[in-house]
This record gives sequence, structure tokens and C-alpha cells, in this order.
Amino acid sequence: MNDADNTPVSASQPLEERVNNRSQRPTSDAFKAFMASNWAPSPQQTPERDAVAGHAADRRRAISELFKGERLVLPAGPLKVRSNDCDYRFRPHSAFAHLTGLGLDHEPDAVLVLEPAGEGKGDDGGHHHATLYFRPLAGRDTEQFYADSRSGEFWIGTRPTLAEFKARLGLATADLSELELAITKNVGAPEIGGISVRLVRKVDENIDALVDTARYNTAKDPENLDLGVFDGLDEKLTEALSELRLLKDEWEVGQLKLAVAATVEGFTDVVKALPRALTHQRGERVVEGVFFARAREEGNELGYDTIAASGNNATVLHWTRNTGKVTAGELLLLDAGVEAESLYTADITRTLPANGTFSAIQRKVYEAVLDAADAGFAAAQPGAKFRDIHSAASAVLAERLAEWGLLPVSVEEAISPDGQQHRRWMPHGTSHHLGLDVHDCAQAKRELYLDGVLTPGMVFTIEPGLYFKNEDLGIPEEYRGIGVRIEDDVLMTPAGPVNLSAALPRKAGDVESWMAGIYQEAEGQQP
Repeated sequence: MNDADNTPVSASQPLEERVNNRSQRPTSDAFKAFMASNWAPSPQQTPERDAVAGHAADRRRAISELFKGERLVLPAGPLKVRSNDCDYRFRPHSAFAHLTGLGLDHEPDAVLVLEPAGEGKGDDGGHHHATLYFRPLAGRDTEQFYADSRSGEFWIGTRPTLAEFKARLGLATADLSELELAITKNVGAPEIGGISVRLVRKVDENIDALVDTARYNTAKDPENLDLGVFDGLDEKLTEALSELRLLKDEWEVGQLKLAVAATVEGFTDVVKALPRALTHQRGERVVEGVFFARAREEGNELGYDTIAASGNNATVLHWTRNTGKVTAGELLLLDAGVEAESLYTADITRTLPANGTFSAIQRKVYEAVLDAADAGFAAAQPGAKFRDIHSAASAVLAERLAEWGLLPVSVEEAISPDGQQHRRWMPHGTSHHLGLDVHDCAQAKRELYLDGVLTPGMVFTIEPGLYFKNEDLGIPEEYRGIGVRIEDDVLMTPAGPVNLSAALPRKAGDVESWMAGIYQEAEGQQP
């Protein structure tokens, strides 16, 4: 990787600046003049309006209804350091992405501000005017163009201009240098003519500090002000933004379908690579790498760290080290999802026999989990409660565990609130909402999530599992080291649930046939 080439500083410079000691960028006026000359002008074009723009405007309008007369501040977040002076790829905060429609990596430090207007006098008949504040690209005649390794075009490529974002998003834009005044002006108690500010916190420390300072400076009694009194204001905004995502619009569903389709291709790629994984010391890494390649080719990134777990590792719920072998005769649990460029992610799990064929005991456990998943689908009907999916799936698993003599109590006692013994082998929930975050809408109120009513437009997973660890001495040896999860992405419609990931086989026999077909196709393509 190329070094960021910044000006050397003196031997007495602060420790945090010493990363620059390796650099040798010229500082002469002659160099600066030469670097600023003979560049072609940046292309000028008026881009088309993004397909998401109208949907994002509707979302801003919905939030505007909830917070009339208040200033709302939604940061995208800054770049995050991975190591020393190297940053992670940028991903904006999901609330910012939802209300702007912006994905990818081109708006670090940006902030969306919804400024209160008179009732009904804001954007689209709402009560706020929205403005996107971000750092526009420096001109090619500026020093920043070639000297700023984080934002200079010479280093990171072009970025949209204020005018381009305005045209694409149908959203007012402004230079980031104007943000401080936009956030802090007129802040104060409404009873004395001030404006209340609500902020999505813990996204950008600088914005948190800016808002807190404004609140402190305009308080009636700043010396005795406890900034914690504002926590409820900010939490309510975060909660509302999360609940807004419980129902997906048509554009969002389309993006989720794209993410699912790419994920299905990624699973196919993995099956093609299994023969190589079986011969590699870290076969799980082979699986992980193959899927990651598909995610980068077809989408923005992984939606979350891939779980590629073989054998006993499949009983570790969040196994993301992926350092183990893939061994013939064992099961491979692959939990993975492609994140589309819009930042909507899939989340699919399949459990595959590494050699292409389930053993008798593996098939028995697999089919029990599949029966539980099917029970979850049957329970997932419009008007039912979200928690009903988990109850239906858990009841099936408890019944199978009892049939196998593994439960120490009756099924009725196990599934009662005072029992739950079956959860030793199924410790997680059966469903979660899915969208911009793999665990979407996580800040929603309980009564709208677990106790919420299943409504057309919701997208969620159904993912029961059974996990029998090698070290579990409470079960017969034949079960040990078997971990099975089957997870699908589900769209609720007026007619019932639609399995968005149905292209990946679920039945044990279909999984075996699918894998065999891929192997045969691969062999036929060999010279």
C-alpha cells in the first residue's frame, strides 16, 4: 500500500504526528505551482435522479411528523482507523443511509440536518427542510487535491459535488464548513424561543461534542446542567428511526432481493470450491474467501462476518475465526450474506455435508431443524405476532429432543417459561428483522418488535438450529460435533410469507442433489 505522503515535522513533534516521519513530500513553492498546473477540468454533468430519492423523501417526511419544531441531526460518521494511518472502508450509519438514500463510501463526516419549518411549510408538505452537509471535492488547483491522503482526489478518486448530490437525491446540500452554525444556531429552551435538538448519538464524537456544547452554552443554569437530561430526547429519535425501518418499501424489497440473489451465487461458489477446501489446512478460510469474492464482485461488502464452521465449530454460534479444517464426513455450516451497494444485506444459512452426502444421524438432526423452520413459516402469517414464529419452531425442536431421549423433562415443561431446557441446544432466537442492518430495527420498542404484529412489508429471517457440542456429556456420543442451522430471508405479504432465498435448496435430498449437480458441472468444465 502506498504511504500517505505528508510533510516531515521536527524531532520534537507530538507522538501522534510521528506517523509522518517516513514521508518525503516536497514543500517548495515550485513543486506546489507545478502540481497545480495542467490538469483537465473536472467533468461537468447533471446526473439523473436516483431511484431511491423519492422513497428517502417519504421517510424524511414520516420522521418530520414525529418531531415538529425540533432540529434533527443524523451523522454519517467519520472514517475509522484500522491500523495506524490506514482506515477501514467507510460505511455510513444506517439511519443516515435510510433517510438520504446514500450507500457506498463517498460521504465520510457528512451530516443530514432536518431544520424545523412552519407546520406544513417544509419539504414535501412536511415540517422540516432537510440539508445534506458534506465536504465537497477540492479543486485540482488546490493543495488538498494532491496532499490530503484521506480526501484528496489524487489519492482516493473523484467524489460527487454539492450540485451532483442535490440533483441525484432531490435534497438541498451545503458545504461541511457551514455545519457548526446550522447545528448550534438558536439552540435553547423552546419556552424562550429556542430550538430543541435531537441527535443520533455515538456515531460521530465531534458532532456529539458540538451538540452537547450548544446545549450547555444555552442552558438556564449551565453550572448545574446534567447533560444526561437530554438522553431521552436523543434515544427517542434513534428509536423512531429504527421503527421506521420495520416496514420496507418497494425499493427496499428490490434491494434485498438483489442481495439475496448475489448471496445464492456465493453459496454456489462455495460448493464448487469444497473439493479444494477439503484439502486445505484451513479449509474454512477457503470457504470464507470464496464467498467474500462474490460479495465484492456483486455488492458492496459482506453484510456481516461470514460464519464458515465445519464439524464441532458449527456448534459455536458466532464462529467467525474460520481457522479450522473442512473434513469429509462432517457438516459445514455456512452463515453468510452479501451487502448490496445500497447497503441492504441478505442473511442466509445452509448446513452442507462436506462430502456431499448426509450420514443417517446428520440427516435426522437436519430434518428436525427443517421441520422447525417449516413450522415457523406456517406461524408467520399476517396478524400473528413476531414471537409466534419462535414459539412454533421451538415446540417442534423440543418434541424431537424428547423423542430422542435428550430432554430431562416433558415437552410441556420444557417449553414453559419456567422450563426452557431445550434451549441448551437451541440458545438463540428464531427470527430477526433484516434490512440495512443484518439485525435491523434493533432499537425499536419491544411492543413493536417481539410483541409486534406481522405486517405486509416486514422482512425477517426464520433460522432455527440444533447444536450438539463435542464436550456435551449429557447427550449420546453419536450426536456430538453436529451443528445445524437453516436460515431463510422472508418477506411478509398480504397472502403470507414469501421465501426470498428459496433458490437455495432446503430439503436434505435436494441439498445432496444440488451439490452433486454442481460437482458434475465442474468436472465437465475441466480440460
